[in-house]
Amino acid sequence: MKLRLALWLACLLLAAPLVASDLDRARAFFDRAEYRQAIAVLNSTEVRGADELFLLGRAHYQLGDYKKAVEALQKAAEARPGDAAVWLWLGRAWGRRAETSNMLVAPSYAAKARQCFEKAVALDPANKEAVNDLFVYYLEAPGFLGGGIDKAQALVDKIRALDPAEAEFALAQLAEKKKEYDRAEAHLRRAVELAPRQVGRVIDLARFLARRSRVQEADRVLEQAEKIAPGSPKVLLARAEFYIQTRRNPEEARRLIEQYLQSPLTPEDPPREEALKLLGKIGG
Repeated sequence: MKLRLALWLACLLLAAPLVASDLDRARAFFDRAEYRQAIAVLNSTEVRGADELFLLGRAHYQLGDYKKAVEALQKAAEARPGDAAVWLWLGRAWGRRAETSNMLVAPSYAAKARQCFEKAVALDPANKEAVNDLFVYYLEAPGFLGGGIDKAQALVDKIRALDPAEAEFALAQLAEKKKEYDRAEAHLRRAVELAPRQVGRVIDLARFLARRSRVQEADRVLEQAEKIAPGSPKVLLARAEFYIQTRRNPEEARRLIEQYLQSPLTPEDPPREEALKLLGKIGG
C-alpha cells in the first residue's frame, strides 16, 4: 500500500511541471495572437483548472466562437467566482452571442452580458475595462434590457477617476449618441491631448471624422497616427479599413492588410480573422 502511494505521489509530482508547461505554452501562443495553437495545447491536456478555462474561453472569443467561449468562461467563473476579469470576459462572450443570435434568444443573452459586466464592476471597481464595457452596454442597449443614457452618464465620473482620456472618449460617445457632433469632436480632441502617445485615441478621432464624411481630415489624422507609432498593427488595419469604407486605394488597402497579417500581433490587436474579412471585401 505504501509503495503504491509513493508511486502515485511520484507520478503526480512529475505531471505537475508538464501541466504548468502546457499552460505556459498556451499563454505564449495566446500572447502572440495565435489562438488556434493555444486552443490545441489546452485541449491536449486533461487538467482544466480556472486558469486553463479562462485562457481557453478568451482564445475561443478571439476566434469568434462565442458559444465555446461562454462554455469555458462559465466554468471558469464557477471555479473562481470572485475574479472580476473572468466575469468581464464572460460578459463579452454573452454580448457577442447576443449580437450574432436570432431575435428569440438575443435579449436573454444581452441581459446575461449586463449582469456579468455589473458583477465584474462590483467585484473590482478599479477594473477600467469592466467599467468601460458596462458604460458601452448602458449606452447601446435599450431600456427594456437594462440600458439607458442616464446610466451611462452616471459612470463617467468613475471612468474619469481611472483614466481621464477614456472619460473624454466616453463623453464623445454620449454626445454623438445625442447627435451633438461638435461636442463629440471636442471631447475626442481633448482625449488626444490628454494621451498624445496613445495611438488608439488618434484612431478614434479619425473614425469619427470618417463617419462625418470628412475624408481628407481623417486622412491627415491617420497620418498623424502613423507618425506616433510607425508600423503599428492598429494603424495599418485602421488605414486599410478606412480605404475600404471610402472605396479608395484598394491595392494600398490590400498591401496594408497583408502587412498587418505578417506583423507580430498581440491580444490588444484585432484578430487576424478580422483582417481576412476585410481582405475579402476587396477580393483578396
